[in-house]
Parts: sequence; C-alpha cells; structure tokens
Amino acid sequence: MAKVTIIGAGMMGSAMSVPASYNHNQIRIVGTPLDEVIISELSKTGYHITLKRALPEGIEYYQFKDIDRVLNDSDCVICGVSSFGVDWFLENVLPKLDENIPVLSITKGLKTDESGNMISFPEYYSRKLPDKHFSFNCVGGPCTSYELVDKHNTEVAFCGKNMKDLEFFKSILQTPYYHISLTTDVIGLETAVALKNAYALGVSLAIGMAEKDHGEESVPDYNAQAGLFYQAVKEMSKLIAMNRGESDKIAFGAGDLYVTVFGGRTRKIGTLLGKGIKYGQAKEMLKGITLESIAITRLVTESLKRTNKNPEDFPLLFHIQSLIDEQQKDIPWDSFTY
Repeated sequence: MAKVTIIGAGMMGSAMSVPASYNHNQIRIVGTPLDEVIISELSKTGYHITLKRALPEGIEYYQFKDIDRVLNDSDCVICGVSSFGVDWFLENVLPKLDENIPVLSITKGLKTDESGNMISFPEYYSRKLPDKHFSFNCVGGPCTSYELVDKHNTEVAFCGKNMKDLEFFKSILQTPYYHISLTTDVIGLETAVALKNAYALGVSLAIGMAEKDHGEESVPDYNAQAGLFYQAVKEMSKLIAMNRGESDKIAFGAGDLYVTVFGGRTRKIGTLLGKGIKYGQAKEMLKGITLESIAITRLVTESLKRTNKNPEDFPLLFHIQSLIDEQQKDIPWDSFTY
C-alpha cells in the first residue's frame, strides 16, 4: 500500500483516485485554490460535483492551505492540474516537495523553449528547476475521466526517464480495467497526446459542417470526419518525428484523438467553427470552458513558424489556426492528397 497524494480536484485528477483506491492505497486529494467548492462537497458527501459521481470511500480531502500536512508524507504525487496550471504547480507545489518523491502528471500539453522548439512538461520543469532532481513522469493515451471512474476498460501509457519509477506507478495504479504500458520515450508520447486536442478540433469541423448543411438531427458525415482524422494522424506523425519521438507513439495519439472527437469541449468548439461561427462568438458561447485545443494550436503553429518549418506540411493545423484568427476559409482538402 502506498500513500498517494493527488494535487488538483478536477475531473481527471480526481478520477485517478479510482484505480489508486482499487489497489488499497491511501489516497489524499488536495484541491487547488480553484477547487475549494469541489473539496468542500467531497469532504461532506464524497460526491464530485463536476464528475457527478461519488468517489471511493476512505479518501482524505484537503484544501490547498493544508497541503503541508500531507505532501512530504507521500510515497508519490499525482499532478492533476490542466495545462493552464503547469506554472502554478511549478511555483506553488514543487518548491515544497521533497525531490525524492516521484511525480506522475496527467497534464497533456507542450511548452516551447527560447528557440521556439517544442518541449515536454517534464523537460520544462527540469529546466526551470536545474538544481533539483525530481522524477517527472506522465500519463498519455485515450482516457475520459468519467469512464475511468465508471471502471471502463482503458488503455494508457506512462512515460518517464526512470523505468523503476514507472514500474512503481504501474504497480499501484494498474487494475483489471486500467491497462498501462511503460515507455522512456517522453517526448514521443507527450507530443502525441498533446496534439490530439488541436486535431480533434479539426476533425470536429466536419460535424459542424454537416449540421449546418443538413440540420442537427441529420446523419453524421463520417467520410468527411474520417478524411480529417486521416490527415490529422499524418500531421501528428510528422510532428512526433520532428520532435525526435519514436514513431509507434502515434498509436496513443490516434487513440486519444478518437476519444476526444466523441465528446467534450474540443468537439464543441470544433462543431461551432464548422458551422461557420466565428471564433470570438464561439468562445463567448462556451464562456467558462477551458479551451486547451486553442492553446496547443497556437503554441505549435508559432513553434513551426519560429523554427522555419514549412506550413504546407501541416495544412490542417494551419487551417485550424486560420479559423481561430477568424479567417473563414474552406477546408483545404486538395492539400491533403499526395
């Protein structure tokens, strides 16, 4: 049994408590300052108000002001913040954490260095804390929080530089329904799963186009969705190779892309843009929803420009960026062909 402390009471961070509890670990969830209402309700009833599900019995809940009571009494820490919380975690949690305690992050995304090259969050943390020697590990692959809580079969990968630490995380989290592969190819896996939000928006354009042309109750245009999916996987593969990741990691990115197209905020924004609604209006319609798809699209297109890559190699990605910039253009189908 391990003492597992989860930082962040959002949907996916909280969902990780389910496989951890299955293996009889001692679980503590510490909310960020944005999670005070969630933690308050969990403390009273065990019910997660955004997941709309009860979490396993026996979990301890803490507001962030009480983090010092549990942080360094942990065998491991799970970072449950979104990509927008990476710097908050860097500034408010890692300085308090014993560097001998391994970290597993559910956060998907990338950063850029001073030259514009894309780097993983573990690399970003390591560069920001050069005098520390944390073991940073990450989760990648297709997984929705509510299905994990409901114990549906889920295939993911854990990545990190230290295989011993990865095996430790697998030992405390793998269950008959939560299936874990291990890899030391951090940049390959992290690139693959970060890109899925941008490209899921791209695939979702076809959903909005069909609804615009034939009504919201019309039969989905699966040919168009599949064509965009096909182009997305091609471009993701190029970007993984560009970042010197291993080619097989596209499998996790494609799986993550698949599940993201089927629901959630990325599908919503892609559908609205596909209907011809301008980005500013669509953003207002989804006010209060975190749009990680927009952030990763902007980051990757800017990185490609700064590093003098050819935009013609990534026509779907740059088409998505043009829609964000409110340049209403048709999908460049002919540029997808050989």
